[in-house]
Amino acid sequence: MIKTADRIAQTKEYYFSKKLKEVNRLKEKGKPIINLGVGSPDIQPPKEVINSLVKATKDDSAHQYQPYAGINELRQAIHHFYKTHYDVSLHVDDEIMPLMGSKEGIMHISMAFVNPGNEVFVPNPGYPTYSAVTRLMQAKPVGYDLKEANNWQPDFEQLEKRVTDQTKLMWINYPHMPTGANADNKTIQSLIAFAEKHNILLVNDNPYSLILTDEAFSLLKYATENTQLLELNSLSKSFNMAGWRIGMLCGNSNLIQSIVQVKTNMDSGMFYPIQKGAATALGSSINWIQELNQEYKQRRELIWKLCDQLNLSYDERASGMFVWARINKDIGEEVLSDLLLHDYHMFVTPGSVFGRQGSGYLRFSLCVNQSEIQECIQRIKVVSL
Repeated sequence: MIKTADRIAQTKEYYFSKKLKEVNRLKEKGKPIINLGVGSPDIQPPKEVINSLVKATKDDSAHQYQPYAGINELRQAIHHFYKTHYDVSLHVDDEIMPLMGSKEGIMHISMAFVNPGNEVFVPNPGYPTYSAVTRLMQAKPVGYDLKEANNWQPDFEQLEKRVTDQTKLMWINYPHMPTGANADNKTIQSLIAFAEKHNILLVNDNPYSLILTDEAFSLLKYATENTQLLELNSLSKSFNMAGWRIGMLCGNSNLIQSIVQVKTNMDSGMFYPIQKGAATALGSSINWIQELNQEYKQRRELIWKLCDQLNLSYDERASGMFVWARINKDIGEEVLSDLLLHDYHMFVTPGSVFGRQGSGYLRFSLCVNQSEIQECIQRIKVVSL
């Protein structure tokens, strides 16, 4: 066997990649599994978006290489989207980079700015990919604790103790996944000041800002001409286009240009019809978001009922497409997750997947129709835990 690269030893297969194999095996055996674990939207995108994609496949240039920076129509749509929802004005030519999903952006940003031996601040709990990509860069992920008692906001005393001259990058994610916490104005201003003080690149991963939020949040609303801020965003959640793999990176033009040096060597442009469909989606009426949120609101209320049946606590102020629930019994989150899977045929994500601070919690997805959630409630009622 050819020996693998050292960087592979520093990471492992993504949790959901492994766990969903188990879930699918149970389904193949006839088990009526309801998947409450994964945030993969089950509702169709706007009809006009699909029509736009289909129509674009017939364009003369649809199947050729596309511009590395994305077609102008998509860049203009991103500009309009940020102005409409966040009141942020971006320069179309140099502050916007379309992506094949924001997940690839995590890799590109890391490749552009993180050297072996550097340190990267990652939220705990938080999206596991931040740490995994950091390890692939042969750098060190340094968790900063987010706790329920502090409304899942960073502890700046802890950050000051953990920062070193090797700290290069800091990931934040508000509205926060998995907890649904929103960042307050004081937190964001303190984060920017902290990053500037220590010359750290601050990046917000922002796919949930339009889902069950009172006001759409963007880190870039705090940007000035000299602030070194970046923000990832995505159409996966807001427009139910997770499988399309389309997102965006926006922010400081000099930083964007450094990432262009990486990305243009990694792909040869995005499929034209996907870009056309994305441009249509980004221009969707606000009614689309409102109707989507009304459905998620009804689903969330049912998930809350399910949590009540399970004697779990949750925060009704949280945003996003998940319910983050604290376990109030003397049972571990992985044990309870497996119990629900094998005895009640419902998959719920254990909080420890997202880091040590996720221990004692479960995460429920809203990407399940109301009848299936009601079925889960009924299963718990029949044989109470």
